[in-house]
Amino acid sequence: MDSAVTAPAPALDKPLMHYGKRTLDRMAPGAVQPDYRLLDVRPLTPHIGAEIDGVDLSRPIGEDLAEEIRQALLEWKVLFFGGQDAFDPQSQLAFAGLWGEPEENPFFPKGDTAGVTRLAKDAMVMGTENIWHSDHSFMAAPALGSVLRAIEVPSAGGDTMWADMAAAYDNLTDAMKDRIEGLTAVHDWVVSHGALMNESQRAAHRENLPAVEHPVVVRHPRTGRKVLYVNEPFTTRIVGLSDPESRELLDELVLQARIPEYQVRFRWQPGSVAVWDNIATQHYAISDYFPQRRVMERIAIAGVPLS
Repeated sequence: MDSAVTAPAPALDKPLMHYGKRTLDRMAPGAVQPDYRLLDVRPLTPHIGAEIDGVDLSRPIGEDLAEEIRQALLEWKVLFFGGQDAFDPQSQLAFAGLWGEPEENPFFPKGDTAGVTRLAKDAMVMGTENIWHSDHSFMAAPALGSVLRAIEVPSAGGDTMWADMAAAYDNLTDAMKDRIEGLTAVHDWVVSHGALMNESQRAAHRENLPAVEHPVVVRHPRTGRKVLYVNEPFTTRIVGLSDPESRELLDELVLQARIPEYQVRFRWQPGSVAVWDNIATQHYAISDYFPQRRVMERIAIAGVPLS
């Protein structure tokens, strides 16, 4: 029953502690380095996150430029575009369309434009996305990516962080990789979005959104790279394990996103735009700006079932 579902309770960070080198490959072994002729790509870390200069996203994007942007996203997992003051909801829909159709989150407020969600935080509404997560993992076909633009940002704070979950997988021990190979996990919205609902409200959403299962390790649908695919708010248990075994394993796996070497952090400015690969990464919206105002608009890009 929904009321019996409990969220994972991560253990202390002791399983994360080791010193020295980590494997931080930007691309899968053997992948061909893209040749960028139209993009100015400025990395923010050696393997995740890059700023793109000289592109006006409010103007039509030709296919050659679109393909370079798609290649850059596969390489860097999250791209940042500054100074996009003319970027409006229609531009955002067109930009997201480089990857696919928009996908609405059934729990988010709808904006003025179909497919665009406005996320407004202020003295009355506190930010609640400050937990490492992958958008829509509770859906049978989780979002492939998301496009987020900054409308209004606080004078300080309100940054967002992303974690490279391919790097998280790469740095697991061989014993852990063997242990989780072939396992699947249940993903559910009840313990997060459903926490403040009553039983009838949960039942109404449950009709269209049953709990789903995804592999613990997925093959990225466009690169084939192995990615660790469990997250704190939506992954509730691992199929086929006892409750204690499932909890112990999830405790260790969901904490991997917290390792700083896997992360990039971005400071928003009005007119900033980010697009991220939602399968290859998790993200965390830092809620340190209350009671200041922060307004963002987001489009999620429809995905495919994971394998």
